[in-house]
Amino acid sequence: MRIHFVDTFTDRPFSGNPAAVVLLDDDFPPDEQLQRLASQLNLSETAYARPLPPGAEADWALRWFTPAAEVRLCGHATLATAHVLRTSGRLAGRVRFATLSGVLTATGEAEGTLTLDFPTAPLTPVRDVASAAEALGGTRIRSAWRTGPDVGDLLLEVEDERAVRSVRPDPGRLAGLSERGVIVTARAADASSTYDYVSRCFYPDVGVGEDPVTGSAHTALAPFWSPRLGSEQLVGFQASARGGIVHTTVRGERTLLGGDAVAVMEAELRVPL
Repeated sequence: MRIHFVDTFTDRPFSGNPAAVVLLDDDFPPDEQLQRLASQLNLSETAYARPLPPGAEADWALRWFTPAAEVRLCGHATLATAHVLRTSGRLAGRVRFATLSGVLTATGEAEGTLTLDFPTAPLTPVRDVASAAEALGGTRIRSAWRTGPDVGDLLLEVEDERAVRSVRPDPGRLAGLSERGVIVTARAADASSTYDYVSRCFYPDVGVGEDPVTGSAHTALAPFWSPRLGSEQLVGFQASARGGIVHTTVRGERTLLGGDAVAVMEAELRVPL
């Protein structure tokens, strides 16, 4: 069984967010085996996909596992899976994935950017930010928002881009603040830069300290920033050590996430899954 390693939301190897992709021929193995391999690989997410029969609601069933848990929604590992399908000749134009968050699509031509069609995360304001501010080491929080069940993050707007880049959160205090993790964001410091807003994402509750680039978080970041910046189409930069770019378009209840991907390695699993 082949394991594909793909760097996503980047056009350069060894940047963006790495994901592992396993294409299965038949049914998913037991959950504990899927989790065991994801823990062994120790990436933010490992994606498992299996083909569905003709007439099904989608072309492939897709699941995502962090080193510690299965998650309901993942952007970068979906992008990685679509990239593997495209480069292996099994994606022609558009592919539909059946997931815990409904049917998601990925669209792309022979080369270039892939576009994911995801549900837009609902945003609910949070008034009490004292615990979140403590978790961020006293960073001033301008606004706070819950992002709905599929994403399950706490989105925190801070003063400026410098605050996003310099924040050093306490993982112990972050734990339990939300169902999945915490997004920290601000608008770009320079209006002439190549991106409109900046973010970082932290997920200690699911075994990921800081995620390099989080596609699913942008289903909340895009509807948060679009009305504030006056455009449905924006570019987000995730300012992790590896960094990555996500192009976002808000279309009501759906958000489009655009990004590049680079295959960097393949491995052979020598034991049964």
